[in-house]
Amino acid sequence: MTAPKDATEATLRAHETLRAELPADDGQDFADARRGFIGTIPDARIENASGGVVWNMGAFAFEEAEAAPPTVNPSLWRQARLNALHGLFEVTKGVYQVRGFDLSNITFIEGERGYIVIDPLISAEPAAAALALMRRHRGDKPVSAVIYTHSHVDHYGGVRGVLSDADIEAGMRIIAPEGFLEEAVSENVLAGNAMGRRATYMYGALLPRDPRGHVDSGLGKTTSMGAVSLIPPTESISKTGTRLTVDGVEIEFQVTPDTEAPAEMNFFFPQFGALCMAENCTCHLHNIYTPRGAQVRDAKRWAWYIDEASEMFSARTEVLFASHHWPRWGRERAVDFLKKQRDLYKFIHDQTLRMANHGLTPLEIGEALKLPPTLAAEWHTRGYYGTLNHNAKAVYQRYLGWFDGNPANLHPHPPVEAGKRYVELAGGPDALLAKAREAFAAGDYRWTAQLVNHLVFADPGHTEARELQADALEQLGYQAESGPWRAFYLTGAQELRNPRPPSPTPRQGAAGQIRNLPPEQLLDSLSVRLNGDKAGAQEIALDLTFSDTGERYGLSVENAVLHHGRDRIAPGATAVTLTRAALVGLVLGETELDAAIEQGAVTTADPTPLRTLLALLDRFDFWFEIVMP
Repeated sequence: MTAPKDATEATLRAHETLRAELPADDGQDFADARRGFIGTIPDARIENASGGVVWNMGAFAFEEAEAAPPTVNPSLWRQARLNALHGLFEVTKGVYQVRGFDLSNITFIEGERGYIVIDPLISAEPAAAALALMRRHRGDKPVSAVIYTHSHVDHYGGVRGVLSDADIEAGMRIIAPEGFLEEAVSENVLAGNAMGRRATYMYGALLPRDPRGHVDSGLGKTTSMGAVSLIPPTESISKTGTRLTVDGVEIEFQVTPDTEAPAEMNFFFPQFGALCMAENCTCHLHNIYTPRGAQVRDAKRWAWYIDEASEMFSARTEVLFASHHWPRWGRERAVDFLKKQRDLYKFIHDQTLRMANHGLTPLEIGEALKLPPTLAAEWHTRGYYGTLNHNAKAVYQRYLGWFDGNPANLHPHPPVEAGKRYVELAGGPDALLAKAREAFAAGDYRWTAQLVNHLVFADPGHTEARELQADALEQLGYQAESGPWRAFYLTGAQELRNPRPPSPTPRQGAAGQIRNLPPEQLLDSLSVRLNGDKAGAQEIALDLTFSDTGERYGLSVENAVLHHGRDRIAPGATAVTLTRAALVGLVLGETELDAAIEQGAVTTADPTPLRTLLALLDRFDFWFEIVMP
């Protein structure tokens, strides 16, 4: 198949048009992103125990050039260069961040005894490298507590890089907003396989690091590829105004549910004059709906909580920092930033509903919505991650759902069946391709992609169709200001050009997080694995005792639905005793039931019901198709 291609004349013209519309660049963002730099490690190259590279900022050395390449949106290029700065930075005395070691920032607060860690990245290896860098420059002190700002994996998944088993057994304080565990499980485990696969598109995981491939995610560089885990919090913050003293450091909390995450919180350090805005205010327009898939966020509440944070903390704020990007110093700058970030989300919310009440559909609103001049003049309101277009659709979805009210869109054919009909309507594959090539030559890549997509789904073996679809997606990627849009387009092009053969041993998503789930959440995750067609009318009743926790659960299958309840045992249920790890191994197919019984990991007088249940549980293939049926 063909390799990536150059930018077309139409793409170059699009770049020139954008350049004329961009805000003036006074260099302040670059000064802020470099301020307080202490040190880093060469290329921020981080390996796992077996020598595999899980993070490598050296791959982005090509971004040192100031001028954007023809294949990269010039605005995204500027954001990519800012996000390429990496290492340990002093935010203010006592507050430090390691940036550029993962998609997110890890923050260290110097306490009386050790370091309070805020948001330990996605995976353990980068988190451990960041902690080692902090210790090298600020002293070899223990971790005294961990704070998760919210329930997204890039803010907790690397926790085992900063905590040991001994720390956990000793009762290390792990503080999170109320509902953290439930939401982390819901978002990253129940839908984890699908979300993880889509995340490979959104973060350009498979793209080369070069001007024709992945350059930036807008929110940060990309996602690390190390060991992901989930350790439940020991303390939950449920009320705004809660104050805790952690390792001698006073912290004031503001809970902000249903903002950037379903469970999230901001907090303020009075002795440092430092306000942490978690991921509620970062240096771009965020996602109200994330293309990797997640619950639609509440833009109205998001704006309200930013306003509340300003009212609570801004008079005392000397520096504002977040879990992504670079800080802002000075009260006036912090207040201005909060105000404009607040109005950014409120504007999208209000104007979307205004147009919806005029009868406009999501597609129409997405095309029509434009920022007012005062917001458009800021770099931190640009769509490097979220976009006005898809965020408007998200607001519409939250209030009115996926259906636009037109009955023609109530029950359309699915992609393959629709594709066959569109190809026939066009007069066959050759006629459809001819029209699509005309659109491509005219620079109408959106229509090219939409048109050829029908042929690809009708006949995925049609090489010319896949080639043209890839070419169109590629140019859309080169033009995209949003890092995720670019990554989606370019990854789609890559997979169309290089279809992946089926794997005899499919990789299973979310496995790392499943291993650390408490029994309640582990059993809950099994419900979405139950194959309803296979289960049919079968009934199963188990009396499960977890030997490592002493907890006992009734687990049953009836009406093709899996239920579980603590100490709720059905009459006649088959008793099974096992460890949580043994159940995970059985579910993931890493252990056979007979072997587990023989090894003593599972004890039961009758293995048949458990064997039947395991046979009804699906194992998800991480590499399911997206741009082909």
